[in-house]
Amino acid sequence: MVAFLFTVLAVFSGAAYIWAAARGTARQRYILKPLTTFLILLVALTLPDPVSAIYRTLVAAGILLSIAGDVFLMLPGDFFVWGLGSFLVAHLFYIGAYQSRSGFHFHWAILIIFAAYAALVLALLWQHAGPMRYAVAGYALVLMLMGWQATEQYWVLRNTGALLAMAGAVFFLASDSALALDRFRISLRHRDLIVMSTYYAAQLLIAWSVYRF
Repeated sequence: MVAFLFTVLAVFSGAAYIWAAARGTARQRYILKPLTTFLILLVALTLPDPVSAIYRTLVAAGILLSIAGDVFLMLPGDFFVWGLGSFLVAHLFYIGAYQSRSGFHFHWAILIIFAAYAALVLALLWQHAGPMRYAVAGYALVLMLMGWQATEQYWVLRNTGALLAMAGAVFFLASDSALALDRFRISLRHRDLIVMSTYYAAQLLIAWSVYRF
């Protein structure tokens, strides 16, 4: 299966980027960061027997927007807002993908878990985000909705693809939380290892959720 090859290449490329972020050159970082996400896009596009054409299209659109976000976040200068906006739209595509498969579902217990997590992260960041606080709050809301609906999808479908999507959403929450804490609250040791390993895991899991297991 070609998608397996792209998965292996993405894992090696992601590991190489994490190394380059710590010890490599700027050119290596500029190449490897979007290349890894592009390889993950190819995983989603080449998986045979997708759960549906619309699900694959929406997931692929989300990954494509994520590539744009990767580029904005690594460019010289401060393009954080542009990166944030790109990922926000990416999450909207992921939400659309989950709802195209299982519809909208609402369980109070699941919502409370994600709402409480979003509230905790915002409480930690609010006094430190300055003029960015409302943009960060909006992004946190959309990210929480993405995680919530991914979990609702698994709660309803209880299959492998939905489990991968939910796990990917949880990794995304972990990655973005670490990135936000490092930017606005406290400098994290091994930031790139923490942020990027969970980010690439999230994207790969979401990409593989396209497959009809």
